Amino acid sequence: MENKVLGTPLAAATSDKHRPSVFSDHVMDVLEHVEYRLCDGAEDLEAIYRLRYNSYLHAGMVKPMASRMVKDSFDDLPNSYRFGVFFDGVLVSTIRLHYASARYPVSPSTDVFGDVLARRLAAGETFVDPSRFAADLEWSSSLRVLPYITLRLAVVACSHFKPTYCLTAIKEEHSAFYHRIFRSEQAVPPRNYPGLTVPVHLYQSKCSENMQATLDRFPFFNSTTFEQRMLFQRPNRGELAPLTILPTAKYFEAA
Repeated sequence: MENKVLGTPLAAATSDKHRPSVFSDHVMDVLEHVEYRLCDGAEDLEAIYRLRYNSYLHAGMVKPMASRMVKDSFDDLPNSYRFGVFFDGVLVSTIRLHYASARYPVSPSTDVFGDVLARRLAAGETFVDPSRFAADLEWSSSLRVLPYITLRLAVVACSHFKPTYCLTAIKEEHSAFYHRIFRSEQAVPPRNYPGLTVPVHLYQSKCSENMQATLDRFPFFNSTTFEQRMLFQRPNRGELAPLTILPTAKYFEAA
């Protein structure tokens, strides 16, 4: 583990107009140590479910459970993608993504906020719906850019699926971050969320208006079509999914 990739404060992304390039260079350095894994096997799934539990219990978002794992009915949907993020081979965070469309309309947000989102799906809108973000407690304090390298998967999903909106169901105290980085705006007031002890707000970012600005400001969110396919294109029958996928932001300009 190289010290130079640890400890950069999150505030570096917003200090002044020159900082984003310095900050982005730092995140690019961190990505050299990162691998993404689409988790479908029992061992990988147990690891990310335990990571969710430990993270949420520490944050007071769930009550103690004998299983010491957090999972739900949305995990096994055909439009669900569960990822582990590894830093130098160590699982440091996880996130789940759903692509909600007319074909597969169910996701955590379309369920909780269905009275609002169902008619939008029926009208032809599509959504990338990130959920179940969780980070290792110790790594969160040392690898300060962990939210960026994890949420990068949601941006890559938007580049691949090209949805109308990227949704985010979040606690109120996280809203400023999502507005600053993704230009997300509140779509629905807070509601109870299955399995959590705190209400969540639904925020959304319109991809056609905000996506390119996010990619321009934070180049580490860029990805090649190859990476997008490796992460989100289901293998054909008889084919094996890739074990790990490396970030390709550094190759984007040459791709």
